[in-house]
Amino acid sequence: MAARKQHASRKVRNPALDATPRHLWLASLGILAVARRESGAVVARATRRVEDAVEDARYAIRRAGAEMRAGVDGVRGQVEPRVQKLGSDVEARLAPIVAKLGLGGSRGPRSRAAAKPRRTRKPAKRAPRKAAR
Repeated sequence: MAARKQHASRKVRNPALDATPRHLWLASLGILAVARRESGAVVARATRRVEDAVEDARYAIRRAGAEMRAGVDGVRGQVEPRVQKLGSDVEARLAPIVAKLGLGGSRGPRSRAAAKPRRTRKPAKRAPRKAAR
């Protein structure tokens, strides 16, 4: 067996990796420049997100209003015929009672008053003005 040679391990220092005060200064300036640029970008992104949120809220409000108007129109279309049917049902049930009371059948007091011709007043005659002396 051959004897192994034992080499002393030496650490070799690379002079390019030595940090000098100038290197530290330049690195800190670089970090500051990057931080400044990134902080501006963060503000721009935050502003854009807020503007997008406001626009989304406006859109949601417009959409909710449109849906509400459509719902009201749909309900109105359903309610009007039912109200007319209810009115005709009430008239049909009240017709015998009105006839028994002798109120003139389906013609109520308002309809009789509306049937009469109205008299209009004639304007008053003007009195002659007396002349000032």
